[in-house]
Amino acid sequence: MNFYEAKEKHEELVKLIEKYAHEYYVLDNPTVSDAVYDQKMEELQKLEEEFPELITPTSPTQRIIGRVLDGFTKVQHARQMLSLADVFNEEELIDWVDKVDEALHAKDTEFVAEMKIDGLAMSLVYQDGVLQYAATRGDGMVGEDVTPNVLTIPDIPTRIPLKGRVEVRGEIYMPKQSLEELNAKRELNGEPLFANARNAAAGSIRNLDTNIARSRKLDGWRYYFANAQEFDFKTHFEAIEKLKEMGFKVNPEYRKVKGKEEILAYVKEYTEKRSKLPYDIDGIVLKVNNFDLYEELGYTAKTPKWAIAYKFPPEEVETKLLDIIYTVGRTGKITPNAVLEPVRVAGSLVQRATLHNEDFIKDKGLMVGDTVILRKAGDIIPEVVTPVYSKRNGYEKPYKMIEKCPECGSNLVKVEAMHFCMNRNCPSRNIENLIHFASKDAMDIEGMGEKVVQEFFDLRIIENITDIYDIWEHRDEIIAMDGWSHKSIDNLLAAIEKSKKNSLERLLVGLGIKEVGTKMAKVLARRFGNLDALMAVSEEELLNINDVGEVVAKSICSYFKDERNIEIINKLKALNLNMEYLGQNKIEEGSFFFNKKVVLTGTLSKYGRKEATEILENLGAHVSGSVSKVTDIVIAGEEAGSKLDKAQKLGIKVMDEEEFLSHLNEN
Repeated sequence: MNFYEAKEKHEELVKLIEKYAHEYYVLDNPTVSDAVYDQKMEELQKLEEEFPELITPTSPTQRIIGRVLDGFTKVQHARQMLSLADVFNEEELIDWVDKVDEALHAKDTEFVAEMKIDGLAMSLVYQDGVLQYAATRGDGMVGEDVTPNVLTIPDIPTRIPLKGRVEVRGEIYMPKQSLEELNAKRELNGEPLFANARNAAAGSIRNLDTNIARSRKLDGWRYYFANAQEFDFKTHFEAIEKLKEMGFKVNPEYRKVKGKEEILAYVKEYTEKRSKLPYDIDGIVLKVNNFDLYEELGYTAKTPKWAIAYKFPPEEVETKLLDIIYTVGRTGKITPNAVLEPVRVAGSLVQRATLHNEDFIKDKGLMVGDTVILRKAGDIIPEVVTPVYSKRNGYEKPYKMIEKCPECGSNLVKVEAMHFCMNRNCPSRNIENLIHFASKDAMDIEGMGEKVVQEFFDLRIIENITDIYDIWEHRDEIIAMDGWSHKSIDNLLAAIEKSKKNSLERLLVGLGIKEVGTKMAKVLARRFGNLDALMAVSEEELLNINDVGEVVAKSICSYFKDERNIEIINKLKALNLNMEYLGQNKIEEGSFFFNKKVVLTGTLSKYGRKEATEILENLGAHVSGSVSKVTDIVIAGEEAGSKLDKAQKLGIKVMDEEEFLSHLNEN
């Protein structure tokens, strides 16, 4: 077979395999057996082995080959990926519908109602029928190219029968069954469980190992033909029908609705059906059907005015409070936690919920053995709402706060509403410190999660954070342990070595200074440039910095006066950890905006809100979201609203974009 014959055969096999995949994964109506599909795939693989120049990134063979990516490339969206404004009850929803009718001088505008899938927004871009890339929403303007991971989802078409540039948006999600299977495996392996399907899907798509994405059994729906008007489509409904025709998997629950009765009937129907769907939804989306009305209705800086998301009220379920147990945090804080009879709520199985502190439990009137109402705050965090008093039978046990640390037995000290273990050598505190130091927000040591930290701590391989950088001395010992190999320990050692080069703000987070989170760490790192300069600062100097209050200043100075902390820092220096801020822009004290409180309002033509905020913060400004008497400057772009009005009433300096840019050019 010559190359041209092979090319023709290759095209034929690709079309056939994609047809079979579409029938199986999208239509749920396979026309051939698995054996026939596997035979054609094997034929394609052999052909590509003989003629490797025929291999393309979108070939069906490439969707089954796992690889580890170097990183994700940034992608500029041709059209901003906007979020949707939310409403939280039927009254607010109908109020929005009335406003649309009023703006259009119409009655009973036609909408398309759809499921609000609880997943990860994704843009698929095709050129002349071939998939070019798949990108996350990112900040709306710039996303990440995650094509290799998205291609592990079988129903994503790599070719479509439409020429020109086509952008299709949708949602990647994890089916409920996939989440249950994944969490069952993670529980067996002693790994932390995913709280919900959305987190699991997002983590899978953003993982650099495509094998992870493939193993998670993700799925997706396509719900928006972003540039449909360029192809003369007049309505959103027609565009969805076209997506189906082109081979995209479209959620079947979409429907045209007109008038308040139809809209509320749809909401009621899917509020009741929600728990029975095989995927998680957290609301309903309404979109004006007629594309011609989109520009007439317009946009805010972040959301279209022609669409709205109705969010379901928190789902509440009943379960049993079986016990109250206690965890010890890295600062010694003791947190009571509810042990619950397992129950599914808002898309995931819940067995634990924080009870915060002693006062919280007493205010709720909780007793062990109570039937309780459970919900997820924001559909994320499990929350015990109240006991069901009518279901008490007299066997419930009154609650009494413990007096000693559950790990080391030290007497607890109550500070305001919280109880603390003050023993610096408490095993739980040490383990939590180690986990925190290696975590993603801190030193980001890949491969050193909770399970590994616990294992190494139990074997006395590590007892404090400096020991992490001596793990290489235990290499042979670790290789002999179950679950470890030469490759896995070498990968961990490489990640540990890499963490030595982190910028200062990561180290500040990792040290676990009370009141210093990721945002404050970056403020301090940019302001002082290196750790020695920060260690030498006084409380008074810290209080001169925006965002630093008395509690934060006292905590920072107290930390650096503790000889044990100084000893750890000196050891980390000796181990060659970077102590400098490596950001591109250290704060410029001489800038016009240094130490000024600034509010951005309206739309700037040159910079997005996030980019302008970062520029100002790098110049030493404190950027706030609201105008008050202490605001120094309001920067007003196009369509500046109530914030501009308030600034003018308070006599605050207002700066237009031209003046803002002129001050930037001074630096």
